[in-house]
Amino acid sequence: MDITYDKTRALAIKFDREDPLNSFRQRFHIPKDNQGKELLYFCGNSLGLMPNTARKYTDEMFEDWAKFGVEGHTHARHPWLPYHEFLTQSMAQIVGALPSEVVVMNSLTVNLHLLLASFYRPTQNRHKILVEYSPFPSDRFVVRSQIRFHGFDPDSSLLELQPDQGETISTESILEVLEKRGDEIALILIGGVNYYTGQAFDMKTITEAGHAQGCMVGFDLAHAAGNLRLELHDSGMDFAAWCGYKYLNSGPGGLSGVFIHQRHHNLQDIPRLEGWWGQDKESRFLMGPVFNPIPTAEAWQLSNPPILPMATLRASLDIFDEVGMIALRKKSEKLTHYLEFLLSEFKGDTLDIITPEDPAQRGCQLSIQIKDKDKSLYEFLTHNGVIADWREPDVIRVAPVPLYNTFTEVWDFVQLIRHALLSRL
Repeated sequence: MDITYDKTRALAIKFDREDPLNSFRQRFHIPKDNQGKELLYFCGNSLGLMPNTARKYTDEMFEDWAKFGVEGHTHARHPWLPYHEFLTQSMAQIVGALPSEVVVMNSLTVNLHLLLASFYRPTQNRHKILVEYSPFPSDRFVVRSQIRFHGFDPDSSLLELQPDQGETISTESILEVLEKRGDEIALILIGGVNYYTGQAFDMKTITEAGHAQGCMVGFDLAHAAGNLRLELHDSGMDFAAWCGYKYLNSGPGGLSGVFIHQRHHNLQDIPRLEGWWGQDKESRFLMGPVFNPIPTAEAWQLSNPPILPMATLRASLDIFDEVGMIALRKKSEKLTHYLEFLLSEFKGDTLDIITPEDPAQRGCQLSIQIKDKDKSLYEFLTHNGVIADWREPDVIRVAPVPLYNTFTEVWDFVQLIRHALLSRL
């Protein structure tokens, strides 16, 4: 990035003063210590902060429930019957999809199973699933159990990419695997951003290469949705899923979103696990015995929407509507690059940054690898008011989130690292 940095706190203050998104921090509850001092919260990649309006939106639901009872489905201020539809347009904009391709429902792992029920169609000659190097454990459990469910052995039917650039995987390496073994692979399922390294993958290139080999292609976007500028429709991928509680700030255990490309919506032979909320809306309450799917991603719904977690997600999506992913991504790149610059003097024998330097290959997370696997630096940071997280065996994940983190917080965080490392000398 063409920005001149120095290591003074005055520069961080200047960046904050010039930041057009600075005021949005006031729209969130910032955790505080016992003395009322705001903590340095860099854990939005694990759980986003609570929007101020989340309580208002949930209280509205409680008030309408008390007032209307079951008639709240149609008479609430935001009627419960179509409540999920209030989220669709905003979510589609965040992930770069058509509204018909997106629906909010269930939790992430449940949705991955539902999507694999449709898109993992193994045969005797093509039954392998290709995953990234070191996928999130839940993803690994999903694909291994799906492989077993279809009568294959996950030890031979699961292919895991191997790193060729330190802890990360080059696009060229992925394309080489697809070129050599694509005819064995039924499905590609890769995290859009790897939870451990913070590497962002070239989803469009991987999708095109996978399709050229006859593979179905999907992505787990848990660490990408609300973090990267996504173009799911234009990428051509078959499906994707993401959680709402990380960068999308929907609260602990918040709902998941799914994307299903429009070319799959009207296929009569697509396998699908079905429930009554995927039924055609005009005939849903006629209670007939024949399933007539909605001709959109909504056909994958099973049950009527849980209003409380949708209310908290709506509170966050309203903020995303105001800001937009273009502005968020612009600040994110600057904020993360500034953090990387300040950390650069410490790289060497003690720590390293394993997240790619190229902004196109990462979001706002930097993964700081502790060379000797000594957890004491992380413990020092925690004791001194930093909320980040440790991922075994040796990484501190730090995510300055552009909606609510500041350049001054980044500077203060690095000074704590400086103090901790100097105290070892």
